[in-house]
Amino acid sequence: MFSDLCRLAYQSTGVIYGDIGTSPLYVYSSTFSSEPSYENLVGALSLIIWSITLIVTIKYVLIVLCADDEGEGGTFAIYNLLARFSNITKRDPKTENMVKLERHLSDQLQPSNRTVRNVIERSRVAHALLKVLAVFGVSLILADSILTPAQSVLGAVQGLKVVTPSIGTDTVVGVSCAILIVLFLLQPFGIHKLASCFAPVVIVWLLFNLVFGIYNLVYYDHSVLKAFSPYFAGQYFIRNKYDGWVSLGGILLCFTGVEALFADMGAFTKSAVQISWLFLAYPCLLIAYIGQAAYISRIPSAYSNPFFNTVPDGLLYPSLVISILAAIVASQAMITSTFQLLSQVMNTSYFPQIKMIYTSDRFHGQVYIPAANWLMMLGTVVVTAVYNNTTKLGHAYGFCVILVTFITTCLVSLVGLIVWRLNWFLVFAVWLTFITLDGLYLSSSVIKLPDGAWFTLLLAVILSSFFVLWRYGKESQWKSERKKNVRLTQLVTKTEDRKVRLADQYGGAELTTIKGLGIFFDKSGDMVPTVYEEFLRKFEAQQEVHVFLHMRALSKPHVAEDEAYTVSRTSISNCYRLIIRHGYNDRVVSPNLANIVYEQLRHYIATSPPTPHHASSSSSEPIDIHSTSAATLAPRTVDALCESDISRRVHLLDAAYAKQVVYVVGKEELRLLVEKNNRLKRMVLGVFLWVRSNSRSRIAQMRVPVEKLVEVGFVREI
Repeated sequence: MFSDLCRLAYQSTGVIYGDIGTSPLYVYSSTFSSEPSYENLVGALSLIIWSITLIVTIKYVLIVLCADDEGEGGTFAIYNLLARFSNITKRDPKTENMVKLERHLSDQLQPSNRTVRNVIERSRVAHALLKVLAVFGVSLILADSILTPAQSVLGAVQGLKVVTPSIGTDTVVGVSCAILIVLFLLQPFGIHKLASCFAPVVIVWLLFNLVFGIYNLVYYDHSVLKAFSPYFAGQYFIRNKYDGWVSLGGILLCFTGVEALFADMGAFTKSAVQISWLFLAYPCLLIAYIGQAAYISRIPSAYSNPFFNTVPDGLLYPSLVISILAAIVASQAMITSTFQLLSQVMNTSYFPQIKMIYTSDRFHGQVYIPAANWLMMLGTVVVTAVYNNTTKLGHAYGFCVILVTFITTCLVSLVGLIVWRLNWFLVFAVWLTFITLDGLYLSSSVIKLPDGAWFTLLLAVILSSFFVLWRYGKESQWKSERKKNVRLTQLVTKTEDRKVRLADQYGGAELTTIKGLGIFFDKSGDMVPTVYEEFLRKFEAQQEVHVFLHMRALSKPHVAEDEAYTVSRTSISNCYRLIIRHGYNDRVVSPNLANIVYEQLRHYIATSPPTPHHASSSSSEPIDIHSTSAATLAPRTVDALCESDISRRVHLLDAAYAKQVVYVVGKEELRLLVEKNNRLKRMVLGVFLWVRSNSRSRIAQMRVPVEKLVEVGFVREI
């Protein structure tokens, strides 16, 4: 257990801190537009020290990381956590019985906390607002994932100008784009391998910053240590007034990457992130900024390229190499968070299901999404070429980060009241402190909208609009599906001569028997599969033996064979229900699926307590052994009937399997009811239906013999 924690802490260093760890490359150059005075330099350093301490260490590492949803991080994970403790969202009827709900009883909450929960549960506006905030926070991080690689790599490659001032912008941009393309090409290897390879790079980079910071502090000007007093931060605003407020847009770059720190938690653990930050990244970054300030206080012109200009003599080339490598790793933090967040929104029906690959057999959160990877690569290269310098990118980048932290502060405050059940006064005091700090930075970033931040906002609005649109379409679909749930006893019945027929509401036709074994793919796991219902209605027939196959995904890499299968009988003769539990790296749908189903059914029949039948009856109708007639039978007769029942069912299964196996899957088509939807709803649902029809996996992609597949189409109206 301890070894796993140490391994994760080591790996998290290689992914999470590449972004925030490379901020020393450009913070001072983004804050000042000319050589700073000593007083302004100390004031800016004070702001940097307290921003990293308050926003990153106290708020995120010690508070926000505790607001995880089953180990997952990000604003959407906070929303899902709130949804488990309060009734604020609609759920998929096929999976709602598998959601872990932990809502506190009313008498377990303080009156003020209970009032807050009641308000958000009863208000549809509150439901919509929380949903929008959650998806907007996710969208901002996804937009950030395009900006971060460009910002980090450009910041490092610009160090080439220190070595060779004649290098042009086109060369810097070209080298940056080439590095980014290589980085995205490495993603299919998986987070686990990349993190293990990148961790030494980030550790060396942080130690370089630590050593350089100590060197500059001792050799140049140790008086900058007085910046630990918040007095100098206050004096900075008093002295510079409006210009000081505007410069916050550059200072906030010292904690960019903090949103990835929380979003990436699903790939590691809370403890691993806390250990790696508190004992490595935090002290190294503080000393790095302090050392740069010590150097700049003696040589003010060094602010223009704060890291490379403050490197000790003889270490420029090694520093350039390690900075470029660290910048590449910095991009990994946001790429990883993108995969994490997309998996969350897909699993909660805010985004269509696209291919997702789990890259670790040990940790559930380590995933790779090919489509997202290639789209990010394209977007990042375009952004790098268009913006071509870190100052313009910093405007868009900083606005994105601070808006995410602002949203996170508000959502975690609700967690404190509803989930953690803390005193409202304590929650309010902490919220007011951090919302004031976030608001100060956010207001400074808003004025940068015309200078580049508009790109982040526009991209985030487009993404969040699509997330909300898709969710609305799914909720409309679920509403339609709830109306169609039926039980077997409502679907079929038996005539007096023991023949099976459809219920009167479905026409009452007698069902004929088709040879073979029918495997019906079942999404619900407890109700009648819609595909089975539609099959009976359309063909008025059923196989000799049929099984409802439900695949239930678990949050573990593999499921042991003795835990994977559960078989039960239904109320219909020769009809079974098979639930296959599988891990995220198990491959259930395969060419030998029919053989697995057959073996599990045969084992169940042979080992489960049988229900005896009249030997003289050709019917498969069971006899209750507790009935008067059956109770009068001798024990040996009952045993013989039981053995006969087992033999008959096994023989029937063997014969059906030998004849043929048919996989029956459903193809649900949704039809828009024009007369029941206004123009806006028709437009929104029309987009949903179009995307749905073009993103669904095709039946030919199933990994079973195509010649044995039967697709049953049916229509639902929304």
